[in-house]
Amino acid sequence: MTQRLHLVFGGELIDPTKSAFADVNDIDIVGIFPDYATAYDAWKGAAHRTVDNAHTRYFIAHLHRLRDEETAASSTEELG
Repeated sequence: MTQRLHLVFGGELIDPTKSAFADVNDIDIVGIFPDYATAYDAWKGAAHRTVDNAHTRYFIAHLHRLRDEETAASSTEELG
């Protein structure tokens, strides 16, 4: 069975219309979740807690898309 891991993270942005963080050292890592539905619930909770700050935004990253198990070597493995 293939795992479809999702990372939920967020923080304060320089500009609320862009996706650049004000300080990458202050990024809030909510967690890694086994499916999109669980990640969405975590994202929604984090977003609701910070709704009063227009510069704070949370994202869901699809970790399973970073590595293609069908390919012999991913582009990140070729860097090392």
